[in-house]
Amino acid sequence: MLWQDKHAALTFMSLLLLLWQEAAPIEVPEDPKIQQDLKQPPTIMKQSVKNYIVDPRDNIIIECEAKGNPVPTFSWRRNGKFFNIGKDPRVTMRKRSGTLEIGFRSGGRPEDYEGEYQCFATNDFGVSLSNKILLRVSKAPLWPKEVLEPVSVTEGSALVLPCNPPPGLPPPFTFWMDSNMSPIPQDKRVSMGLNGDLYFSNVLAQDANTDYSCKARFLFTHTIQEKNPYKLKVQTKEPYNDTSYNASEPHGDRKVAESTPTFLSPSGSESSKMVLRDEQLLLECIAAGLPTPIIKWFKKGGELPGQKVKFENFNKTLKIVSVSEEDAGEYVCMANNHLGTIRHSIFVQVKAAPYWLHKPSDQVLAPEENGRLVCRANGNPKPRIEWLVNGQPIESSPTNPNRQVLGDTIMFHSVQIGSSAVYQCNASNEHGYLLANAFVNVLDLPPRMLGPKNQLIKVIKNNRTFLDCPFFGSPLPELRWFKNGQGSGLDGGQYRVYINGTLEIKRARAEDEGTYTCVASSILGKAENQVRLEVKEPTRIIQAPEHQSAIRGSTARFMCRVTSDPSLPVSVAWMKDDKPLYLGWRLKKDDESLSIPNVNEGDEGTYTCTAKSEIDQLSASARLTVLEVATLNPSVSSALLPARPDPPMDLDLSDPAARSVRLTWIPGKEHRSPITEFLVQFEEDRWEPGRWQNLSSYPGDLNSVILQLAPFVNYQFRVIAINSVGQSDPSRPSPRYKTTGAAPDAIPKGLRGWGSRKDNMEITWEPLLDLERNGPNLHYIVWWRRKDAEEEWNNLTTVGTNHVVHNTEIYVPYELKIQARNEFGAGPESNLVIGYSGEDKPTDAPTDLRVSKVDSTKVIIHWNPVDLNSVQGEFKEYRLYYWRESSQVPGLVVSKEKKVKGFYSTTAKPSGMLSDLAPYSNYKMFMVVANNRFESQPSNTVAFTTKEGVPDAPRFFKINRRSLDTIHLEWAKPLEPNGILTGYQLKYQTVNGSKVGPFQLETFFPNVTEFFLRVPDRFSRYKFFLSALTQVGKGEDYAEESPHFTNEAYIDQVDIATQGWFIGLMCAIALIILILLIVCFIKRSRGGKYPVRDKKDLPLDAVDQKDQDGSFDYHSDEDNKPLQGSQTSLDGNVKESDDSLVDYGEGGDGQFNEDGSFIGQYTVKKDKDETEGNESSEATSPVNAIYSLA
Repeated sequence: MLWQDKHAALTFMSLLLLLWQEAAPIEVPEDPKIQQDLKQPPTIMKQSVKNYIVDPRDNIIIECEAKGNPVPTFSWRRNGKFFNIGKDPRVTMRKRSGTLEIGFRSGGRPEDYEGEYQCFATNDFGVSLSNKILLRVSKAPLWPKEVLEPVSVTEGSALVLPCNPPPGLPPPFTFWMDSNMSPIPQDKRVSMGLNGDLYFSNVLAQDANTDYSCKARFLFTHTIQEKNPYKLKVQTKEPYNDTSYNASEPHGDRKVAESTPTFLSPSGSESSKMVLRDEQLLLECIAAGLPTPIIKWFKKGGELPGQKVKFENFNKTLKIVSVSEEDAGEYVCMANNHLGTIRHSIFVQVKAAPYWLHKPSDQVLAPEENGRLVCRANGNPKPRIEWLVNGQPIESSPTNPNRQVLGDTIMFHSVQIGSSAVYQCNASNEHGYLLANAFVNVLDLPPRMLGPKNQLIKVIKNNRTFLDCPFFGSPLPELRWFKNGQGSGLDGGQYRVYINGTLEIKRARAEDEGTYTCVASSILGKAENQVRLEVKEPTRIIQAPEHQSAIRGSTARFMCRVTSDPSLPVSVAWMKDDKPLYLGWRLKKDDESLSIPNVNEGDEGTYTCTAKSEIDQLSASARLTVLEVATLNPSVSSALLPARPDPPMDLDLSDPAARSVRLTWIPGKEHRSPITEFLVQFEEDRWEPGRWQNLSSYPGDLNSVILQLAPFVNYQFRVIAINSVGQSDPSRPSPRYKTTGAAPDAIPKGLRGWGSRKDNMEITWEPLLDLERNGPNLHYIVWWRRKDAEEEWNNLTTVGTNHVVHNTEIYVPYELKIQARNEFGAGPESNLVIGYSGEDKPTDAPTDLRVSKVDSTKVIIHWNPVDLNSVQGEFKEYRLYYWRESSQVPGLVVSKEKKVKGFYSTTAKPSGMLSDLAPYSNYKMFMVVANNRFESQPSNTVAFTTKEGVPDAPRFFKINRRSLDTIHLEWAKPLEPNGILTGYQLKYQTVNGSKVGPFQLETFFPNVTEFFLRVPDRFSRYKFFLSALTQVGKGEDYAEESPHFTNEAYIDQVDIATQGWFIGLMCAIALIILILLIVCFIKRSRGGKYPVRDKKDLPLDAVDQKDQDGSFDYHSDEDNKPLQGSQTSLDGNVKESDDSLVDYGEGGDGQFNEDGSFIGQYTVKKDKDETEGNESSEATSPVNAIYSLA
């Protein structure tokens, strides 16, 4: 009956554990802010060891450190009773700690404080206990005085010299020495036992030549005590000559009786030994006999564990360092010499103090959550489990209806605030005990973000990217990511969200730039943080350094041209042979190259340029080879330059195996540049015949390698040699080598299940690569079954890469796995993947959509949620559609385009904020619930009106200049007034370089859109700030700065021909020209008539002269002066104007007659001497006068 009751209880407990559903315990992050604010029961952090032996010469320190919030207080028990520290002046407790210090400066004996101590750390949430610390004072008692008579022993017989050191704490370390303080030599014949006694398997006559003293060294006091020495008297049957001793014949020619082996330790034929698990096992066998017996060890029923067993003390001691249960059994030691053999059996029994199988760990739970503490320990005998709560037996603690003790497990269900406590598990047996503290902390903390706010992350395009969002809350919040504040949560496809909140972007692209918002939400609220992601172009080396050779004394130049994202500054650094390059005075570096003038042998090496930005770096290397000048002949010198190597020759295949073969070749000529690398390529004739692919590369000092191959491929190989100049031509192909087939090694990737229709699930995967097939007739076996339905697996064999499962229920999880198979067998199975059948349109719609707290740009919305089972798919979000119906500003036309915003919430009373609304507008909205493919019917449509806000900036703001002292300002109304405009505000100030003047303020009515500003001088510059006003306040400023006006003709784009000053100037110029024409006409009319031919040979006088016929030769001193525009030569003559009518005659003698007609064209060209006196007369011509003025 009793057995049936126990069986029923065990069955009930197993069933309860099976059906128990508990939340995963919350892990509290090691964030200082969280730790500072988090209320937490005490936890013991540091304590003294259980068996604590102290030095009597020092103060006693018993450690006990604990953490918690509030800071714990400490108390102690000694020998099970409260230890009142305040009553003992020798005992003090450290501040903010439980560590005890016991001092003896004022007297007292440390032995008075021996006993068992236990520390209690307490705060508002529980009590934590230390181990029971057994405090003992180290002892080093004196060796009792005794008189030792000489020991008489017959030669060849056995002898034991007892040590018997005084009992110390801890036990002393013993050893043997003679009176000269020299260690006693030990060997197979003479050795010290584990108990400290000195054993002689047989005594020699020369053993009497020394004395024997046992020493005891006490570890804590660092003192050595000694026993009075033993003196030996060895009785021999024949005289003994000490000078004739020979180690190979210790008895010399004397006859000593031999004896069969007998055991000195242990005695008898068998004994027993008990050892604790994980401790050290020492078994000893010391035998007497002549000749000295040899010791051997065996384990009955098995072999000695070779890796754990060590033999010491000349094979007399067997040692196992860390004992386990399988080391128990019968150990046999055998002692033998040529007279006989004896055996001794030692029965080893392994017991165990308690050790942990499952140590209870701290639990952080939210209200109404379930949890459990498990305490499992093993030992020999089986330990007893005892539970305590806050240091008291759980049976005597106040009852808790939410707690149930089931043996080594405590179950918690629907925990409540205020039930936090520290639980102790004590596992004990006769060999020891274990004590563990584990608290159950019930927290209700709203979500909280732990990372830095508004972090900017820069990543390289196409790189895998992680955006971190550490968070915490109790209950554990659910975290979702959104991009640019719109759409549904990011998960799947390009994105993956980890349980710790990190968002992975598998391949960052330019369109992935933006602001990512992580939102942690729970029933207690939500918290969010933003990460700004910028995707940058990678840094590239578009012209890398190339291998080159340079003659000593010449100049070498390595190029390193870099391109990168324009927003990322890039630095280029150079290294030589993987060490930073020191440029010094000789080496020159610019943005694109490194120049090495006057090359010498020390410059030879590998040069690496590294282009580094703040988020990436790239390197490229090239080798410089320095050559000696062998001759001045250019043709010979050029012939010594290095060149590409010749191709390898005589490719040979050997050592064939299923998946490898050895390839050997003969390198070609290096051409003065060592071969640094061999590149092995392959071609196969099944999948891509004729296409050579890289297989592997090898160092340049190898010419025979083993190639690792894929099964079922018909290979041929070729080799390319590489040196500092470049690659050789490929070698001739090797013979073909066909590997045997094998079952596939690879697992098809990308296995997923998804619904393309509501009643199906499409299973897809990626095919194996050609070189992964490993054999012919490749096909795939795919399995599927309903998750948690305990169904049999369905399977299908296909050569394709997809399969559609029809007639499925809506959005049901399935377990999927896949395996590749060919003619040679099946490959490994994939891990289980969870797929889902198709989704359908949600049957329920959100209800009672409503708004509260309407502002000018945002509004709080509320709605009644749907039953998640009605979503008929993965719940993605509640999707709100809203649009601007109209503006309350009269006559303002608005766009009615619908916008959408997603809200993820699984709470009973969801709500959210709709922001970025236009002020003073009428809005409408409705909500749907969405899965991956469908949306539900819309909820009720709600209309609301946003409040008046501040206006946008004016649509434009122009600055014109109408005159030198006036600036004309003109503007237009804002596109979005966001309310009823009440006017405009203009602030302006003078600007002079970096200095600005005080602000001046002008206000205008809402119908005013221009303003004239008079300026004190034409060089003044102004900065203007114009904003529109509503009743709410001032809107956004439109800032402009006036242009820098100088003396140029810039007057507000007015036609210059209409300006008065310009008209007056033109009139004055015309009047001057008219006056000049009149003067010239008068001068020409005054010339009169005169005979030209009669006067042509007469010289001209300096003044006017009257001819006989009454005519005048009209010239004067004024006429000889050069007119404006002519040039005077160095000898005073007048040079013709460049623009003279003389240029249009046949010579330089053209003149006018009396009536002004030009006659030069009708006269014969005169000699030079006839015309020299008339050169200046042309200046008096009216025409010449006009051209001279022009």
